[in-house]
Amino acid sequence: MPPPARRRIIVQMGDPALMERLQALLESPAGGEGAPSLAHLESSLTDGYARALALEAERARVAKSIGVLAADDAGDAEARTRELSSLSRRLAGADRELENLRRILQQLRGRATALRSALAPART
Repeated sequence: MPPPARRRIIVQMGDPALMERLQALLESPAGGEGAPSLAHLESSLTDGYARALALEAERARVAKSIGVLAADDAGDAEARTRELSSLSRRLAGADRELENLRRILQQLRGRATALRSALAPART
């Protein structure tokens, strides 16, 4: 019986529109005219966290594929090496994107927290 066919992992790296939107929010004024609303900040944070979760899932799938492929000594060693190299690059790319995304989300979360506090009614 031939070995099971290997599934090629396709990882969609990057979401330029989301990253551009998050970066634009960071570069926008923190208060006053032209500042984003709390609802816009929170919506963008939700989208960013969803992307972070998707990236973490992609990382887990790619890491699992690397483990399976590395343990498989059947077949063409050269092809396996190329596939491992490709998967490793994808994993590194996901790591970079996730690190950048987390940094931006942390800054935006701080901004949303400050805006939420500023909008909260004063307690007596």
